[in-house]
Amino acid sequence: MQTDRSVILYIAVSLDGYIASLNDDLNFLDLVQKDGEDYGYADFIKTIDTVIIGRKTYDWVIKQVSYFPHADLNTFVITHQKRPTLGRTEFYSGNLKELILNLKSQQGKNIFCDGGAEVVNELLKYNLVDEFILSVTPILLGSGKRLFGDGRPEQKLLLINTKQFETGLVQLHYQVTN
Repeated sequence: MQTDRSVILYIAVSLDGYIASLNDDLNFLDLVQKDGEDYGYADFIKTIDTVIIGRKTYDWVIKQVSYFPHADLNTFVITHQKRPTLGRTEFYSGNLKELILNLKSQQGKNIFCDGGAEVVNELLKYNLVDEFILSVTPILLGSGKRLFGDGRPEQKLLLINTKQFETGLVQLHYQVTN
């Protein structure tokens, strides 16, 4: 098992920086749906064993597909409301920075940050994201939920890889260098 665990943000975003349109709507992602195309997700998921996800994102996923696709992984749903643990899914209301530092000190695979924006920006505030895999969709939403908020420290990134897909989606893979 890997001992140097990275926190990787793997997320879809509009060209103008939104991860959801108004009312947390993700229908803009339908624009890039293509049978048989997973944009590298299956290979990515093999490199992780832990998921960090915001409660709103978790609830949206459950509402859309009626089950949690990462139920087989150690998952921490970041929330202000205590809920009982469901299998390997823990509803975590403690200090996010402490959780991440604790997870990174343990042996294991990488840690997948699956959103939402509040969780992402809290992690960025403490320089806790090591890599970014952004799937940029060919749409300008104009408003909605921004991926990156203000008030976080500057971070320099190194471009690791770029992939272009037939649907117009471009995937950018960055590593934090500072």
